[in-house]
Amino acid sequence: MGRNEELSRRDLLKGLGGAAGATLLAPSAMAFHQKGLTTKPDVPLAVEPFKLGDVTLLDGPFLEARKRGERYLLSLDSDRMLHTFRVNAGLQPKAAVYGGWESVATWADIHCQGHTLGHYLSGCALMYGATGDSQFKQRCDYIVAELRACQIAGKTGLLTAFPEGNSLMDAVLTGKKYSGVPWYTLHKVYAGLRDASVYTGNPMALTVLVSYADWAVTATEPLSDVEFQKMLREEHGGMNEVMADLYQMTGDVRYLDLAKRFCHQAILEPLARQVDRLDGLHANTQIPKVIGFNRIYSQTGQKELYVASAYFWQTVVTTRSFVNGNHGDVEHFFPVTDFARHVFSAKASETCCDYNMLKLTRMLFQLAPTAAYADFYERALYNDILASQDPDTGMVTYYQGNRPGYMKLYCTPVDSFWCCTGTGMENHAKYNDSIYFKGPGALYVNLFIPSVVTWARGVTLTQTTQFPEQAGTKLQWKTAKPIELTVKLRHPYWCRTATVRINGKVAVESKLPSSYMELKRVWRDGDVLEVDLPMELKAVPLPGSPQIVAFVYGPIVLAGDLGSEGIAPGADLNVNERLYGEVLKEPYAAPVLKGDPAALLRQATPADEPLSFHLPATGSASSVRLSPYYKIAHRRYVTYWKLA
Repeated sequence: MGRNEELSRRDLLKGLGGAAGATLLAPSAMAFHQKGLTTKPDVPLAVEPFKLGDVTLLDGPFLEARKRGERYLLSLDSDRMLHTFRVNAGLQPKAAVYGGWESVATWADIHCQGHTLGHYLSGCALMYGATGDSQFKQRCDYIVAELRACQIAGKTGLLTAFPEGNSLMDAVLTGKKYSGVPWYTLHKVYAGLRDASVYTGNPMALTVLVSYADWAVTATEPLSDVEFQKMLREEHGGMNEVMADLYQMTGDVRYLDLAKRFCHQAILEPLARQVDRLDGLHANTQIPKVIGFNRIYSQTGQKELYVASAYFWQTVVTTRSFVNGNHGDVEHFFPVTDFARHVFSAKASETCCDYNMLKLTRMLFQLAPTAAYADFYERALYNDILASQDPDTGMVTYYQGNRPGYMKLYCTPVDSFWCCTGTGMENHAKYNDSIYFKGPGALYVNLFIPSVVTWARGVTLTQTTQFPEQAGTKLQWKTAKPIELTVKLRHPYWCRTATVRINGKVAVESKLPSSYMELKRVWRDGDVLEVDLPMELKAVPLPGSPQIVAFVYGPIVLAGDLGSEGIAPGADLNVNERLYGEVLKEPYAAPVLKGDPAALLRQATPADEPLSFHLPATGSASSVRLSPYYKIAHRRYVTYWKLA
């Protein structure tokens, strides 16, 4: 990582006063800017997100990706996802069950049946919030009504799609042997109901959610603290987060108490002491726990929860991440000294991990709105989330491996309902949720994405840009009357100098990467800000291995585009993408780059498309074309090069 990108522990935790904490700024509110809540957080927000509907995406890669996501969501059949929920409630199913982890016959012991419905409910709720398209609200309303019917028929409030029915949770709660991750699966349904309530305003969604949560309160009450913590050794998603959310939505302290019980002390305690014990742990099991720590902090002001979440972020982002912002190998954290042994795996960068890291980043930004959080958000958004979607079909990746000459594999539409398929339903629905933030008298511009944000009635700011193909952006005010406001424009970490012009005149020349350029003035209708953000081609070394490098241009990872050699024409690459490393196993000789990074950069020549370059190579090719990784699909690629 670049020097300016790294957050020192001292800077990140400035003002905390060590593990005990001191001056803390704000909570980690998630989606609740959308609707009013019953309770007021103990810790006030430093900055707030805009409602999804207050930001409109304009033409560009993110709008295109969202449209693909819309089409996929509308292609799915709610009744197929509801199949086993109805069976377990004693009701007749209305359609056959889907495949993948939803298939009882094939995946009876994984115990993820039903997770897809939760993700789908969240995805449709987010799409409705972002677009206002009534089709997505209708989907949400239908699923909520069906789940309520299941609750009434089942009489306990519990909702599951496990093949054993609701009896599986009895085994979980009594310490008997079981397989899979039941609490993880239930969490997805809890979260879907929360999002349906928040983004669509459906009152029945809250009714179903409260009944569902009341079951959890009653069912877990007999467990001692020791028994509860033993139960948390298995993956349980973000149960602490969603219970804290429900406390804020209802004011019922029982849910906050349960949220605290769902905090896994074996993870919380070392993080609160700023000790990294992540080696060997399943990565995406831990991130939702940390999101929950942050969420409970906002309700209680317990400083160790904030310290733990901020330290976790700093540790993962600055010491454990690949150039694309993701991390891990075969879903697990590995020792930071072992990067060279893991970098060329086909099973690196599980997409779910960045889904959750972006949630955590967004929450932490609201606590302490520093440019470093926005820098990481941009890096992971382009190089992992946007890159995870098939531009032809809208399907998504599970892993995004670094094996030289490998290629992205995508899920199938109805038989690959893995975890990353589920988070993929949400990823492409919320691109407009972190472009802008608002503080007291201030508007933060974090991302350079074509969009329109509504500050107040009759006051909008339109951002037009072709970034990253254009090294800058333009913002124009439309307002019926003058408005005094401070605009805070991010000077990103990858840009040495940045220049802002207002109505054609230079207003700011910044030489402080990873900072905000502040422009306080009275803005009038038609005022225009133009921002120049020069980009450079750079080599980024792998942590601890200077001879293994990736290439970036500005924030964009450039991968070697190796074409489709050895791939049969018309080959279906929408397959079981969890088989990364099991398919395309035939030997493939990728080109070789020689020399030191600085010498290679001097030999780079622009290609015929924006953001693309040629580098001299040896071995299987005499040159290599570097192209934006997020654009490469159905072709072999190289992200990291071991320099000869």
